[in-house]
Amino acid sequence: MLKNLRSGKKILGLVLLFILTISFTLINVRSFGETIMTSAPQLLTDPFLQLPTENSVRVVWFTEFAGSQHTVNYGENLAETARASTIKLSRTREDQQSRVGNQTANGQVYQQTVNRDIWRHEAEVTLSVVEGLTPARVNYRVTSVREDGESVSSDVFTLAPNPKPGTPLKILLTSDHQLKPMTAANLQKVVETVGRVDGVWFAGDLINISDRASEWFDDNRGGAFFPALQGRANYTMNHDGVKTTYTGGQIIQHAPIFPCIGNHEVMGRFQRMASLDDEFNDTIPRAVAQRLYSGKSLKNNSFNTDTYEEIFTLPTNKTGGKQYYAVSFGDVRLVVLYITNMWRTPKLDSPYRGRYQEAVADLNHPEKWGYGQLIYEAIAKGSQQYNWLAAELNSDEFKQAKYKVVMFHHPPHTLGDNIVPAYTDPVQIITRDDFGNIKSVRYEYPKNDDYITRDVIPLLEAANVQFVLYGHSHLWNRFVSPRGMHFLETSNVGNTYGAAWGERKREVPTGYQEKYVELGDPNGLEPIVPTIAPLLGEDGKPMPYIASNNITVFSIFDTGTGTVSSYRFDTRKPDSEVIKFDEFQLK
Repeated sequence: MLKNLRSGKKILGLVLLFILTISFTLINVRSFGETIMTSAPQLLTDPFLQLPTENSVRVVWFTEFAGSQHTVNYGENLAETARASTIKLSRTREDQQSRVGNQTANGQVYQQTVNRDIWRHEAEVTLSVVEGLTPARVNYRVTSVREDGESVSSDVFTLAPNPKPGTPLKILLTSDHQLKPMTAANLQKVVETVGRVDGVWFAGDLINISDRASEWFDDNRGGAFFPALQGRANYTMNHDGVKTTYTGGQIIQHAPIFPCIGNHEVMGRFQRMASLDDEFNDTIPRAVAQRLYSGKSLKNNSFNTDTYEEIFTLPTNKTGGKQYYAVSFGDVRLVVLYITNMWRTPKLDSPYRGRYQEAVADLNHPEKWGYGQLIYEAIAKGSQQYNWLAAELNSDEFKQAKYKVVMFHHPPHTLGDNIVPAYTDPVQIITRDDFGNIKSVRYEYPKNDDYITRDVIPLLEAANVQFVLYGHSHLWNRFVSPRGMHFLETSNVGNTYGAAWGERKREVPTGYQEKYVELGDPNGLEPIVPTIAPLLGEDGKPMPYIASNNITVFSIFDTGTGTVSSYRFDTRKPDSEVIKFDEFQLK
């Protein structure tokens, strides 16, 4: 009997332990926001600035509580008030690969994808602007009141309406942060080197997985998107045992950010896959989705940019919505295009669907095909976006601007790997055996049909665009066309994948119909060697690029002088100086 009693107590103890474990797990999964808010109420982000006009600017911030009231206090003694409108983000989630809270390895807390409740607050601050005078900067602070009546406020920052033509501005040019190792150091050095900037142009790939909330807000490795751009990062780099922690820079609290869509802002078919990484990769063309999922949501069954569009307030147009737009900012007319495609592996021996072929295991399962590097939004001549661009380039706002700049994500010229193959719709080639069974599914990309070089660039040249900014290949290089149009890729911010130069070649297929270029710029321009302090190669000669996992790069456009300056910082030497290594001037 005593033996049975001891056995019963042991079983009861195990049952109680199991119940406590399940309860703790459910608390974490059910109420992610509550678990990180138990210590002290706080805002999820500092405020940041959006869509300035001649007499107003939008102020946006995020919380993990719906709250009962959200306001901006601004002006002298913060005496004026603007009330915010609130929406709940519709697709933000966490999953097995998230690095958030107590999860530092796959599946520690989350064994599946779970929703994360995040609220966005936006207020329009209207300012009194004296005609003919440059508007002064104004102090502001945001406050959110929780449901229990407790209020949470930000620090005091500054804002200003859209700068008037003739106002000298310093604009940060950046891209491809993606929580990469050097990003926080990069942004910290921006502020330490040039002080407060007036605007940020971001050429796509802000994060890795757009619907993973922690990548935007609070990845526990310390380098999430908003903390890095708001001086609240906490990213530690370790070089030879020397640890240096970088906080990023307090930038977008004071300066509006104008982003464009990169391939990492696009999510695939909604909630079909086990993880957010898999969902991100699960994109198919709209036409294929129409055929496979007739009568169902086309967006949910192909691809979407919902989280990106919910986070940012941007100019809109009838055909593109927020996905492509144009804005006047001081002396600049900035045209932002949706030019990006699905990145797939170039490897031919990969078990995964690639840019040149489908996976062997999927040959008889078309619903699993990737359909090559599909283009998300058409830009070929005659498309809606092309026609919108042609009209914008013919507008008075564009023609009268002192500086005419176009920004998109995919490179028209680069030494990076991601420019190959050509930016065109994949041509599918299916081979079968004598019995009709599929032997292979391949994709070709005719170089003469590259929509950027064939259709877009001639349009920009004819409109006297001076400067094209882009990213995607994680390096720094620049080019100049024979007619004098400048091209800059300044995306070696957080890490690099190398340059196709010297002995290092791109991975391209052989034996295909097209000839895919292994070295240099496949579209025919020679890279410009930096004009001030180029890095030297192993042969002692100046290199026309920076592709490094130790040296990070940022660029600044000074509209007062018309110069674009690029700077580098060696993260292996935290006490070293930031070096200006290149500069060119827009005419």
